[in-house]
Amino acid sequence: MVQSLQHGADALRDAGVTGVSVRLETSRGAVTARSGVGDLVSGRPVPEDGHLRLGSVTKTFVATVLLQLVDEERLALDQTVERLLPGVVTDAGNDGRTITLRDLLQHTSGLYDYTADVFPDFSAETYYAHRWDAYRPDQLVAMAMRHEPVFPPGTDWEYSNTNYVVAGMVIESVTGRSWEQQVRDRILRPLGMRHTDVPGTRSFLPQPHAANYQQFAPDGPMVDTTIPYRPFDLGADGSMTGTARDLNRFFTALARGRLLEPATLATVRATVPMPEDSGHPVGTRSGPGLFFTPLSCGGGYLGHGGSGFGYLVRAATTTDGRRSVTVSAHSRPGDPDTAARQENVLRDLVDRALCRPA
Repeated sequence: MVQSLQHGADALRDAGVTGVSVRLETSRGAVTARSGVGDLVSGRPVPEDGHLRLGSVTKTFVATVLLQLVDEERLALDQTVERLLPGVVTDAGNDGRTITLRDLLQHTSGLYDYTADVFPDFSAETYYAHRWDAYRPDQLVAMAMRHEPVFPPGTDWEYSNTNYVVAGMVIESVTGRSWEQQVRDRILRPLGMRHTDVPGTRSFLPQPHAANYQQFAPDGPMVDTTIPYRPFDLGADGSMTGTARDLNRFFTALARGRLLEPATLATVRATVPMPEDSGHPVGTRSGPGLFFTPLSCGGGYLGHGGSGFGYLVRAATTTDGRRSVTVSAHSRPGDPDTAARQENVLRDLVDRALCRPA
């Protein structure tokens, strides 16, 4: 298995990724692989179990907290956004009375994705000019409310970061405490995830970590984007940092029922179909905070990806929690064809890691 994992990491490097790390947990222990360099200046190796930006994997933590509140009968998935956050989701045809908490968590709300408004021009100039900007959740939602819904709630599927900004606001409204504090108290501390954090406006990753690089144009330079773009790296939709060891621990615990009651865990696995052009592997389905993806060897896995300027993280676990893998890629290309090739290699790496015996 070590050789197969290393082959997959090297294949990602050969596809153009500057630095790659992989960690697989099984009943027999952990297997790791690294490839490429930790930064292009020094050429140092990718650190073992380095700190990562988790991006949208944050959504799985937020969804877990909300589902724990469902377990405690403080929330119900069929409650409307208007009931939970009166007057927040309105205007331009948006109506919180028709959007449920379930719609938010599985991306069937139809709410416009605010990220296009805070990064309208895909360029290094925009990244440098606005990477320190910060918005409150209500400001981001207000941006989205200037746009009409993409579709009527519950009639289609489209990924929207706005859903989880609203979800974070729901947590605070129901509990009186921030979503960040709830994640720490309910998940990070009980599972001993000492290297996972919600850094807020602290923009620098703890050491050790690899540098992240974004190519903004197909033939352009690799730009060091290790400092995040705070307009969409600051909230409940994508702000957490952590390590592969911690991520595997979280996904294993989630799949094995350590964080949710059996009936609620079954809700996580009650998924909805996604359009063929969703950007996910064929057969992938969307659930509350997780995606279910078929495995080539039969069955499937639960997981979530995270991405930002210069990085990709993919965390996944078999449905029984017996095998969990986290892959991190520390650069992203400007050429769409190269990006597609890298994505295919990454998917194959995850599939092989979860299919093959250790």
